[in-house]
Amino acid sequence: MTDSISAPTQDKRQRLVEGARQTIHEQGVEKTTIADIARAADVAVGNVYYYFKTKDDLVAAAIESHASDVRALLESLRAGRSPQARLKALVRELTAQRELAARYGCPLGSLCSELDKRTDGLDSVCAQLLELPIDWAEDQFRQMGRRDARDLAVALMASYQGIALLTNTFRDPELMARESRRLERWIDSLA
Repeated sequence: MTDSISAPTQDKRQRLVEGARQTIHEQGVEKTTIADIARAADVAVGNVYYYFKTKDDLVAAAIESHASDVRALLESLRAGRSPQARLKALVRELTAQRELAARYGCPLGSLCSELDKRTDGLDSVCAQLLELPIDWAEDQFRQMGRRDARDLAVALMASYQGIALLTNTFRDPELMARESRRLERWIDSLA
């Protein structure tokens, strides 16, 4: 009996987190209201407070959801044949949603950039969204025998975040496609 009660509760909570992720990506944290999130999640506004006391609690849950997805992606890429192949697979994964990036920007980079202006702790929590792939890429470059592994990992993510910004600014997904191919050639040149 308990499972039947907790399943709808978890479903509603998960819908709220997904609604927060979507509306925050499309509108930004500051412009997004709890009502916007409730509407996206198809949940009555009054019910939101059963799961989350404040909008910041929803933002924190959205960040953790993104982090969980990043961890799962990075874990799935560990099956690659070589560090070089794994890095190129990461580039392909990052640039696969270029149409979405053209419209709204990178969901992780945009969120980190917006929250960086705050000093309430969400800024440092959000930083993990970019730290996770940088740390993972550093490990891959180190396995390739690169002594400059950290610098290369930062350069890789900086290049991706830069092209995500330009793709969004110019609303041109082809920019990201070209940068993806260039990054793959760059990774090959480092092997």
